Amino acid sequence: MKLRIKIIGVLAAATAAGALVASIVTTTAVAGGNGLTFTMVRSAAAEGANCLRDARATVRVYPQRFNEVMTIRAYGLPPRTNFDLFILQVPNAPFGVSWYQSDLRSDSRGRATVRVIGRFNIETFAVAPGSTHAPDTHPTIDATSNPAFAPIHTYHVGFWFNTPAEATAAGCPGATTPFNGDHTAGVQAMSTRNFPDLAGPLSQLGS
Repeated sequence: MKLRIKIIGVLAAATAAGALVASIVTTTAVAGGNGLTFTMVRSAAAEGANCLRDARATVRVYPQRFNEVMTIRAYGLPPRTNFDLFILQVPNAPFGVSWYQSDLRSDSRGRATVRVIGRFNIETFAVAPGSTHAPDTHPTIDATSNPAFAPIHTYHVGFWFNTPAEATAAGCPGATTPFNGDHTAGVQAMSTRNFPDLAGPLSQLGS
């Protein structure tokens, strides 16, 4: 009986250690060779609805002379589904300053890959020195002027279902959000919410 208890204790300790290591892996961006690698997890909306249970994604950022190349490889997504990729101030609602980067689409096996060139490091930011007029591309939806704000750094990554219908088909909530080109996207699918709000993974890559 004592031997059995000891074995159970060792197994429990090993399981706890494994869980801790897994937690560290998913919340740490690994820099190497002047690049950066980190993971994304399913969004708060997806977790709350218990959808996208198999979704996972790896992001790699490689510096170039004047910018960075960011490659996202996602797996376990619903097949043949469209998504919209953003750089974010914070990974969860209300998201803050958010910048549209690219579309991506899963294949028949639920895999999606996209490669984006831009500024994806500790210098990634948005700024509005003053308020002025803005294009009214989508009347009644678009703002016609901007608020002034000091530089705000945007270190998080997230992508949304392109439509509410695609979200509900995957078992996720059917809310409409502004996160696509005509502001009729579905809910967020995946994000870097496995990192702290004020320490998104892009902050770990120097200029």
